Amino acid sequence: MNNTVLLSNHRRFLNNHCPLAIVLNPIMSCKFLIAFSLAVCLSAVSASSCSNPKLSSTSFTTLDGTILTNIAYVSQFKLSCDGEPADIPLYAEVGGKPLSVVKSKETNEYVVSWLEETKKAPRGNFEIKVYDDEGYAAVRKAQRNGEDTTTVQPLGVVILNHPGAYNGPWINSELAAVIVAFAVMYYALTTKTKLEA
Repeated sequence: MNNTVLLSNHRRFLNNHCPLAIVLNPIMSCKFLIAFSLAVCLSAVSASSCSNPKLSSTSFTTLDGTILTNIAYVSQFKLSCDGEPADIPLYAEVGGKPLSVVKSKETNEYVVSWLEETKKAPRGNFEIKVYDDEGYAAVRKAQRNGEDTTTVQPLGVVILNHPGAYNGPWINSELAAVIVAFAVMYYALTTKTKLEA
C-alpha cells in the first residue's frame, strides 16, 4: 500500500468515528487550541482578581497564659468583591512573616492564624496584610530582589488586637504563704521577747 491509500483510509476512519472536523484539519485544530487556551487563561485571570474589595473581620487571641506555652492569634474575615462573596485564593503577611490563609466552605470565611511563645508574645495591634495571587507574587518578587515590600498594595488590611495574656499573680501562692509564715513568726518572737523583758 502506498501513502495516499493509507492517508485516505485514515481520513475515512476519522470521518466515521470522529465527527469533529477539527481533527481532520491540523491548521484549524492548532488555531482552535490556541483560542481555547487563551480563553481559559483569560477566565482564570478574571476569576482570580477582585475589584472593590471589602473585608469584615472578627479576631481573638489566647488571654490566659498561665498553663499554656503559646499564644494563638486568630482572625476570621469575609471578603467581598463588588458586593459579591469572593472565592479566590488569598495570602497574608504579618510583620514581614508570610502566613497561609484557609477558607471555610461552611461559613465562606477566610481564617489566618499563628502562634507565639507566651513569654515573647507582644501585645497591641497587628496589621494582617491580605494579598491575592498577583499581589503576593509581587511581594515575593520584591523580597527576592531586596526591594521594599511596602510599595506593594495589599488587597486589604485586617487589624487584630491582642490586649495581652494573663500570666498569673505577681506573687505565687507558695511564696505568699512563706512570707506570711515569716511575718507571723517574727511577730511572735518580738512579742515573746517583749513579754520576757
